[in-house]
Amino acid sequence: MSQTGALDPKTARDMRFAMRLSLAFGVFMLTGKVAAYLITGSAAILSDASESVVHLVAVIFAWFSLWLSLKPANPRYLYGFERISFFSAGFEGAMIVLAGLFIIVVTIRKWLTGLELDNVGAGTLFTLLTAVLNAGLGWYLVRTGKRTQSLILEADGKHVLTDSWTSAGVVAGLALVMWTGWKPWDAICALAVALNILWSGGNLIWRSATGLLDTADPRTGNLLREKLDTLCGELGIQYHGVRFRSTGQRLMVEVHLLFAGTQTVAEAHRLATLLEERMAETLGQPAEVITHLEARDDHEAVHRAVHYTGKPGGR
Repeated sequence: MSQTGALDPKTARDMRFAMRLSLAFGVFMLTGKVAAYLITGSAAILSDASESVVHLVAVIFAWFSLWLSLKPANPRYLYGFERISFFSAGFEGAMIVLAGLFIIVVTIRKWLTGLELDNVGAGTLFTLLTAVLNAGLGWYLVRTGKRTQSLILEADGKHVLTDSWTSAGVVAGLALVMWTGWKPWDAICALAVALNILWSGGNLIWRSATGLLDTADPRTGNLLREKLDTLCGELGIQYHGVRFRSTGQRLMVEVHLLFAGTQTVAEAHRLATLLEERMAETLGQPAEVITHLEARDDHEAVHRAVHYTGKPGGR
């Protein structure tokens, strides 16, 4: 079994720095948006601020999840804690959905009771600034998450980008109000933003569910088989029974290797270990490869016998 799936210290430091940066930005953005709402009374800015409240809660949970996912395995948790990445993404998605529903309820209520706006120009400029800053931060988090194979950072980055789109929608609504003088544009844009938020949150929840259920990615499967075809051809062995799943940070791969019956166990083990190490090195992401050794001549007969009787050798 290859053990090259461990994260190097630099990658772990980059992940921790990115999460701390996201947390600091979350506090700053929330404070500013609440101030902007108090100044303007805009339903759209309120929707933006409420999404930021949820985002800050989600970032705190993501920070905890990242801290836990980087802890090594122990005698009780033999496979480590990396799969909390999927739970974190699902939690963040659920928080986004709650924010979207809250925005819809508050916006409709403000629309029915009467829309009041003040200092629209100042609120628009500040919201535009937050949109630009969040776009930059979101791009950085998604890029870092993909580079480090961290679903936690990638999900957080997508949430930040959602926040940026929210702010952009608010700017559009306030700009239309200033241009036309028709205040309902503020509420209409707030509702459009809420629908976008619901879509983004739903996608994160779906990705979390498919990850927890070990849904196979066809592109990853094709890549694995291409690598196995090449390596097994070079080493003169055959394979079957490929299975794989993601932990949110690493790829776990299982494969059965077929050897000639004349080869010794020592030689077969040497070739299997060589394949595991080279396979993990060429995938371009942290991976752990586990192999099962079989004799090529009778592996089908052995499998049939065990299947029908439940005992090795069919006895």
